[in-house]
Amino acid sequence: MSPIPTQEEIHMRTLFIGNSHTYYNDMPALFRDLCTARGIDMQVTMLTKGGMGLDYHAENEQTRFNILFGNYDFVILQHVAHPMGEFEVMEAAADTIMQWIRQAGSKACFYMTWTKEGDEASQPEMSARYRRLAEKYGCLLAPVGEKWWEHIHAHPEVDLFYQDRRHASLEGSKLIAQTIFDTLGLASE
Repeated sequence: MSPIPTQEEIHMRTLFIGNSHTYYNDMPALFRDLCTARGIDMQVTMLTKGGMGLDYHAENEQTRFNILFGNYDFVILQHVAHPMGEFEVMEAAADTIMQWIRQAGSKACFYMTWTKEGDEASQPEMSARYRRLAEKYGCLLAPVGEKWWEHIHAHPEVDLFYQDRRHASLEGSKLIAQTIFDTLGLASE
């Protein structure tokens, strides 16, 4: 019988699929650093392209290959945000990508984005789309967009927005990484 691994012996892999809301400030590296601080050796990989949604990734052979053969524990899915486009496009792409994730035996997590500055009223619609997909597939949902606005109201002195008022500042990217980390339940690993 092999011994139960300690925190120092946990090795995991996470694939981030998205666009600039994923790669700004090298957010996956910030996520990896949170894991490292808790004794989890987390390898991260990014498949991102600015302005592209899940539909782009569903049509990209590199996405299928990475999911099926990357031996990932987690696959984080982020769709285009400003604007989100038609839900049917997002859902059709998620259908394709989720087939690969299930085939690979990985755990999927949707990464809910936030609305641009001055458009907080659109967050419930954005949130609803991600919730609908997470429920449909029975997978995790990192409620970044909701945490984003909660944080802004609780800490108005912290600017989560980058200069373009759409993307994340470094502080915003730290919030994203923490929300994803918490959602995956890694604090208890």
